Order: sequence, then structure tokens, then C-alpha cells
Amino acid sequence: MLEDCKSALERWGGVHQLIDRWLDERRELLVHFVALKQACDVELEAVSKADIDRFSELLMDYISAGHFEIYPQLRDEAKAFEDEAALNLADSLLTRLEMSTELVLAFDAEYNSPGRVRQHLGRLPAWIERLAHGLTERFGLEDQLIARVHAAHAPDAARAELGS
Repeated sequence: MLEDCKSALERWGGVHQLIDRWLDERRELLVHFVALKQACDVELEAVSKADIDRFSELLMDYISAGHFEIYPQLRDEAKAFEDEAALNLADSLLTRLEMSTELVLAFDAEYNSPGRVRQHLGRLPAWIERLAHGLTERFGLEDQLIARVHAAHAPDAARAELGS
């Protein structure tokens, strides 16, 4: 039993570290988002493809990490704890996350070449506003998912329950 507890702590502690790194990526993404928004506000014509590419790269990496690393880990955790309510919530939230994923993919496609950047630069401020709305909703959904699935099963939560 002690070994099971130890491996659970190691496994879900590892998930916690994965989530921490992902949230650090979110912070970096937001820094670049704000810088791109400010650049659009100051002088749209001065926004470079490199600025857009760096932001888009961070955005795609963040979205991909969520879909291919974080969300599957959270679902596995809910399954391991036989938490049907968390699994149902995860399924519901993941469906809602698809809308912002589609938005991100459309943004990436809109600005994926120098010619497209020149052609669509005038639309960038509107894209920034749409992304602000979509990412705000996405981050809120992701935070709900983490709070309900992972935080409820985190090693610290388990220790606190054992101490009660």
C-alpha cells in the first residue's frame, strides 16, 4: 500500500510539474500577446512577420501541449481515480476548447507567409481582439479543468485529506 501511495505521488507530482511548465508557457505567450497588441496600437505598419511568427509559434506550441500532453494526462488522472464527474466535466470542457483551437489555427493560417502578412496586416488588430476573447475563455476553461481534475487528486490534496 505504501508503494502504491509513493508511485501515485510520483506520478501525479510529475503531472503537477508538467502543468507548471505549461502555465509558464502561458505566461510567456501572454507577454508576447501584449507586446504584439501594443505594437499594433502604436504603429501597425511596423509590425513584422517575425513578431507575428514568434507569437504564432508560442500560441501553436501552447495549444499543442494542451491537446497532446496536458489534457490526456488529466483524463488519465481522472480515470485512475475513477472520478466519473471529473471525466464528464473534462469531456464537456474539451469540446468547448475546440472553438478557440479552431480560432488559433485560422490565425496561424492567415499569417503564415510574408505575402499573407502584407495582405492581411490591416486585419491584425481585429484578430488580436478575437484572440483576446478566445484565449480568455480558453484559459478559464483550462483552469476549471485543472482545478477539478488535477487539484482534487494532487498529492497535497491527498495528504490534507489523510490529515483530516
